[in-house]
Amino acid sequence: MKSVSFRSLWIGQAFANLGDVFYIVGMISMMYSVSQSAFFLALLPFINTVGRFTSGYLSPLLFDKYRLKSLLCFSQISKTVVFFGLALWLTWTDGVFSFVLFGVFLLAFLDGWADPASRAMLPRLVGKEEIVRANSLFSVVSQVIQLGGWALGGVLVAWLGGRSVLWVTFLLFVVASGLMLLIRDRTNVAVGTGEAPAASVLKRGWQAIWQTPVFRSIHIVLFLESMANVVWIAAIIYVFVSEVLDKSEAWWGYINTTFFIGLLLGGLLTAVYARLMERHLFRMLLWSAIAVSIFTVVFGLNRAAIMALVLSVLFGICEQIKSIAMETYLQKKAEPEDLPNIYGAQGALTSLTFGIASLTMGALAEAFGVQSVFLLAGGLLAASAGYLFFVRGRFLVTLKSEHQEEKTV
Repeated sequence: MKSVSFRSLWIGQAFANLGDVFYIVGMISMMYSVSQSAFFLALLPFINTVGRFTSGYLSPLLFDKYRLKSLLCFSQISKTVVFFGLALWLTWTDGVFSFVLFGVFLLAFLDGWADPASRAMLPRLVGKEEIVRANSLFSVVSQVIQLGGWALGGVLVAWLGGRSVLWVTFLLFVVASGLMLLIRDRTNVAVGTGEAPAASVLKRGWQAIWQTPVFRSIHIVLFLESMANVVWIAAIIYVFVSEVLDKSEAWWGYINTTFFIGLLLGGLLTAVYARLMERHLFRMLLWSAIAVSIFTVVFGLNRAAIMALVLSVLFGICEQIKSIAMETYLQKKAEPEDLPNIYGAQGALTSLTFGIASLTMGALAEAFGVQSVFLLAGGLLAASAGYLFFVRGRFLVTLKSEHQEEKTV
């Protein structure tokens, strides 16, 4: 990973993501002290999700007209400017709720195309033999931020106060903007004129997914996985801890922590053994898919608190390996100009599926008990593993053709 551009993207995204966590923590602290309203606080992540979904859905229109580096730089610099205005406003006043919510939406909207753009940029900045390790490093940094960012943000709020944390966030955004400017994308990928009908542009990612058997299979698995992984959201785990494990709410935090530790370990393992995973990519994908279904079912049937922690770590490890394997397949097989649109469509599919499934699983947990939704989730994950085995020829052909290309080169 000697590429300066890759390091700039990797570290820049880390600073940007840490800033996103800090600003939400600081905002929650400030707004709750003013409003004393749990409903208003719940609106913050909701508005953030709506903004990201809207932007992600419309992102192909931007990918059709502008280069990825330009979009990444514009996104981060614009976020920095908008956040500066929002931080000034909240420093001088207690804030008008509607203005704050609009600011949160605008920041999320500006960030919505950055994720598919950065993921599509990654394979352009490293060699094909380094893609597994690059994806692993991205995942490790993301999990470290998710694992420690919220805790560190809480400490900073307690030490410095919510307003000061907002200015820490601003500094992180400034550094991230500078790092994005250092990226050099030397791939010769043409962009469109922006004159194509919007409807046809928005369909490009979906068409690429549907017309390529491997991509179609990956997104069927992602669809099933998005429904199944809802069982790991805070609301369902909280109920599971209370009703099944018969433990205090502190154990909800322990399970979340061990889950993220598992994701972190999975990322580290794939980074260390990247060459081995490269040689056995489909086997790793299939066996990790089988493992996550088994661990989900066993977790749902288990009543021992310590075993729940062990299972959440094991699930996290296998889930991370599975995700990195699918990401690698996409990045190796897709044409550079198609990849941003594919990621845009993927983000819309998974976020919409996850949102609907959250309500469905919550209703099922209330009607039939929380253990039943873990069994259902395990069944969905088992179905995805069975489907992968059934269509294994598509993946093996992809690997074979790539190895032949490498030998030719």
